[in-house]
Amino acid sequence: MSSVVAPTGGLASSGLKSPVVRRLLCGAVGLAAFVAIWELGTLLLGLNPQTRTFVTFGPVPTFTAFPELWAQGKIQSAVYASGQRLGYGMLIAIGLGIPVGILMGRSKRFRELSNSPFQLLRMISPLAWMPLAVLVFIGWDQAIVFLIAIASVWPVAYATAAGLAKVDPAWFKVARNLGARPVHMLTQVILPAIAFDIFTGIRLALGVAWVVLVPAELLGVTSGLGYAIRDARETLSYNQLTAMVLVIGVIGWTFDTVCVALIKRYSWHHRGSEC
Repeated sequence: MSSVVAPTGGLASSGLKSPVVRRLLCGAVGLAAFVAIWELGTLLLGLNPQTRTFVTFGPVPTFTAFPELWAQGKIQSAVYASGQRLGYGMLIAIGLGIPVGILMGRSKRFRELSNSPFQLLRMISPLAWMPLAVLVFIGWDQAIVFLIAIASVWPVAYATAAGLAKVDPAWFKVARNLGARPVHMLTQVILPAIAFDIFTGIRLALGVAWVVLVPAELLGVTSGLGYAIRDARETLSYNQLTAMVLVIGVIGWTFDTVCVALIKRYSWHHRGSEC
């Protein structure tokens, strides 16, 4: 009997020691604790007559609101509208941030000249640009895309510059001695060497953009996740409001998880560590 039980126990023990299983187990326990605390807070609201109307913020009313929101198409339309704005803004931020970051990392003169104005612009709250963006751009969609881009470009640019500063200068000398042209230097040396830092900057930029997107959509637009939250608040549909907040959290978490996977899969540092 002992010879049969021992291998089974060993398999169970090795399964629990698996990083994937342990990560999933910790995630499940964490989510269960979060829902329990949420439900406890709802019960406390229900005990107070002045806050009893807010019990629909609880987990049970929130989860029951999802089928209704999905059947009405509110979740799909809100995610589509916000996703479009986020995508355009991030494309602009990446398209500007990577070249600017490479210039800062490769040119000392450009870095010295741009440091003060870039730091000044970086420290301005993205939402502080909103009144100016509304005046300059024709519609709210363009204004929101601008706000996302101005908020996201700095993490990409500075992460790119920091990554390039860590590259051994001997690499560039060897590449030039081998007859590498500027385009080859960019595609064969610079970008592979700083891919880890670029993806890390994109991950940070995506988090900033997602935080900026929802407040920007609370004003002026009639679509998107921010508008869905405002509409639920005005109609006193607190369970739908909380449901949309959860949708925002789940999508943001998904974006971050995808960025982490890209960093691990495609970054030069990760591939080098596996060799």
